[in-house]
Amino acid sequence: MKPSIRRFRAVTGIAIVATFVLIVLGAVIRATNSGLSCPDWPHCYGFWVPTPAKLATVPGIDYTFTQVMYEWVHRFIAGIIVGPLTLILAIWALVMRRENLRPALFGIAALALLLVQGLLGGLTVLDRNSPWSVAVHLSNAQLVLAMLIGMYVSAGRPAQSALVWTEPVARGARLAVFAVALLALSTIAAGAMMAKNGASLACSTWPLCDGAVVPPLDDPLIALHFTHRVLAGVTALAILGLFLWARRTRRRAPGFARDMHRTIGLVALQVGVGAAVIFLQVPVWTAATHQGMGVLVLASLVVTLLHLAFGPGTAVPRGRPEPAAGQAMPARGA
Repeated sequence: MKPSIRRFRAVTGIAIVATFVLIVLGAVIRATNSGLSCPDWPHCYGFWVPTPAKLATVPGIDYTFTQVMYEWVHRFIAGIIVGPLTLILAIWALVMRRENLRPALFGIAALALLLVQGLLGGLTVLDRNSPWSVAVHLSNAQLVLAMLIGMYVSAGRPAQSALVWTEPVARGARLAVFAVALLALSTIAAGAMMAKNGASLACSTWPLCDGAVVPPLDDPLIALHFTHRVLAGVTALAILGLFLWARRTRRRAPGFARDMHRTIGLVALQVGVGAAVIFLQVPVWTAATHQGMGVLVLASLVVTLLHLAFGPGTAVPRGRPEPAAGQAMPARGA
């Protein structure tokens, strides 16, 4: 792999990690009720950088300095790290488009989604952190993350990238993985709606909901909580189905099996963390870990989907191929 591609992938990796931290910090903000600790946007109480001394001049603040810092650091990472890095990567990918067009396409999509994300962030604040705006904001953030992952994976051609495997897999696998990824995204969004509505403990036991397989759904909070559990269960079963499919094809497609082994392992951890959220009465660290694990499951599915998309026959080489040993170069008219 060329040094320039390695550098591009290294910077993209930094952007991916920063975006993941940003999403997990969003869960911390929800768990600590810090979502409106900076009530204006893009400033925070009229300041670009709030300090204890500056905040002391503002009357009637109902939040601690720590809560304000959670929200401000979230904005800082988004505006000073993720935003500029995504812009740089998109421009960088456009410069390299003659060698490989795919990172440029992912870069343009990431940049467009990031602009939408900034608008959604402002809307979330102006809409007083309504549950629907929080869920949409979180969902779009994960789409940004998916595009950054797409840039990273597609930057290396299949033969050069340690991530990309090229064994033939049934065409239906792409559609199946895509559908399950959408299901995982919906589950995470429903979890954000549940948490923001204060329904995290509407079902106080696990795996049953207060001793019932299907609880009475006349209470909106119980209905919201139970919907999230149903989506999570269906997602887990769908991933299990993909895992079993990959196991059956592991001899001719070991890469698909490796990807699904990783994903099913993350799902097992996520189930344990989800149970801990209930058993431990939603401490901040479990809420943040639960969301972080959910994002990792989705990211793993995205990587698998990219591997399927960039499998055999999908590479776009530039220039004439080198002949194999003992093989003549084909004529121009061949």
